[in-house]
Amino acid sequence: MNAEQLLRSLNPVRGQPRLFREGRATGRVDAGDFAQVAAALHHDAGLPLDLLFATDDRAGNLGFGLHAVFALDAAHEWLEIVTDLPPDTPRYPSVTEAVMAAHWYERYAQDMFGVIAEGHPDSRRLVLHENMPPGVHPLRKDFCWDTRLPRAAEPYPMGHVAGEGVFEIPVGPIHAGIIEPGHFRFNVAGERIITLEGKLFFTHKGVEKLLEGRSPTAAMPFVERVSGDAAASHALAFCQALESIAWCAVPRRARLLRVLAVELERFTMHLHDVANICGMGTGYTLMAANGFRVKERLQRLSSRLFGNRFFRGFIVPGGVARDLTAAELGDAWTTIEDAWREFKALVALGLDSDTLRDRLETTGVLDGEAARAYGAKGIAGRASGLDRDARRDHPHAAYAESPVTVRTRVEGDVFARVRVRVDEMADARDLLHRVIAQCSNTTLPPDIMAPCDATDGESLGWAEGWRGQILDWVRLKGGLIDRAVIRDPSFCNWPLFAEIGPGNIVPDFPLCNKSLNLSYSGTDL
Repeated sequence: MNAEQLLRSLNPVRGQPRLFREGRATGRVDAGDFAQVAAALHHDAGLPLDLLFATDDRAGNLGFGLHAVFALDAAHEWLEIVTDLPPDTPRYPSVTEAVMAAHWYERYAQDMFGVIAEGHPDSRRLVLHENMPPGVHPLRKDFCWDTRLPRAAEPYPMGHVAGEGVFEIPVGPIHAGIIEPGHFRFNVAGERIITLEGKLFFTHKGVEKLLEGRSPTAAMPFVERVSGDAAASHALAFCQALESIAWCAVPRRARLLRVLAVELERFTMHLHDVANICGMGTGYTLMAANGFRVKERLQRLSSRLFGNRFFRGFIVPGGVARDLTAAELGDAWTTIEDAWREFKALVALGLDSDTLRDRLETTGVLDGEAARAYGAKGIAGRASGLDRDARRDHPHAAYAESPVTVRTRVEGDVFARVRVRVDEMADARDLLHRVIAQCSNTTLPPDIMAPCDATDGESLGWAEGWRGQILDWVRLKGGLIDRAVIRDPSFCNWPLFAEIGPGNIVPDFPLCNKSLNLSYSGTDL
């Protein structure tokens, strides 16, 4: 059953489903039925919830919109349900009780739009900190981005555990390492973690607000900096949403070059993570020192190919900003092959160490049931048995002609997450080899750009970044962005620490943290 057929089979869905070019079917439901339909799609049809967001549609004599996007991976389709909420009292029955993955999405909509999920099990603020006065919702259309607000002091109640020998350990938001800010509150008995709660959103940049009213071209520098270490992946997802609205057919060479950029980004960042987990996380500094040295070569390759060390400015609406010459393609392959040969030997040495494996195995376990319930993305999900990868399940760019093997493990611990990364590095190396060979073929048409002029419309765009699935929803009006939703996989995976942390000792928390390597910036737009 495809998305359209599934929507037609649901009684609460009103009217005929709308079909969109990117493989999305949308059905409208009443607000009172929204949670019921979401639960049926998730539990009865077995569809994962991949996005839930609000829109301010009051300018069109409507109210607020609430959208939930589910994935039909086997059919390579998306299913979206939408409901309208009144402008004065935007409330609806919470989805979270039935679909755990909706937890943070609903709190985000409450903070940023004032859309209330009634019956939500945790109605605390998520994005807005204590200094933000009550009643302020920054993503409403009548809130100006440069508004000066008075400071407030709203309390934020953290979770507490009482009992003899129980202590609280606050960590952050400023950390000892060169990382972004985030606060973690440990309740411990001795060294053993009882509960772990995080408080993020110290780096709020207002990206979604700043994108409103901008042209797609002007939006790209913001999109690429949502999470600076995943610039190519975020650019790809956003561009594909724009291209779907514009009915733009990206040339084949450009699609191949996009895969090259995203897979090189994956190869580079997986290498970094393996070195960081095994080296900095355990004190096995041989892997850290040599891994970071090899990573530096790859970042210098990015600078030679794309003009910067972070894969920015290459993927643009309609194609890619520049072609790569035969010499540059040869340089890319030589550098990648040398890096893989050296790092593969280093990994073999490290993973043969009983001391290292003792730190990684059975540490930070995320079981498959919890991974499914939270909607874990990318490495976190695949290392716990979730067989999902947008490159295969929703083929984009040139992935349809370059099939990807989805690497999974079932142990769900730090070691499993390391092994999945190493396997994906090997696959990325092979895929890069194939793409470089195809781009070196002189019979391939040289076109790298197509017109991408869109005025009105909405679309999803996605990419399987190195952290996991990136999913965007973009609506244009008059050629300018009316609403842009950018969902980094980190937004879905931060809540996993409530499952991964307890039962471990405090000194192993850095290992758990590094094994996910989530983006603070990508979560806090």
